[in-house]
Amino acid sequence: MFEDPEFWVALAFVIFLGILVKFGVPKMALSALDSRSDRIRQALDEAHRLRSEAQDVLAQYQKKRDEAEKEALAIIENARIEAERLAAEAKSKVEEFVTRRTKMAETKIAQAEAQALADVRSAAADAAVTAAEKILVQSTHGSTADNLIAKGISDLKAKLKVN
Repeated sequence: MFEDPEFWVALAFVIFLGILVKFGVPKMALSALDSRSDRIRQALDEAHRLRSEAQDVLAQYQKKRDEAEKEALAIIENARIEAERLAAEAKSKVEEFVTRRTKMAETKIAQAEAQALADVRSAAADAAVTAAEKILVQSTHGSTADNLIAKGISDLKAKLKVN
């Protein structure tokens, strides 16, 4: 048995294990493994905490985005309402402008008609005076005729201008 090399290898191995146990190598290995598992556990806990925080932040941003979308829709709706109000106001102003211009045009037309009527009456009066003068000159003679003609012309002018 002492000559068998396997025996000596086994004995050396047992002695080696004894030395390792005497110096506390298994405890050190276990403590190193425990500390490593603690670090891994801490890293996993930190990862879970960070994931939870990230989900909270994501939820907050989604809520803010939803609020911003609602606000944007409200702004668009208000702008549409304001545009409709401005369009209605502009339409009423245009209608008022057209009404004012129509009245002004009607007033100008009435004034032009009145002026044309006055011009026609004046022209008719002048023509009547001229015709009466010619007739009276041809039918009457002398100073009496001149006095009658002058009086008739002035009377005629006065009557035609009054009407």
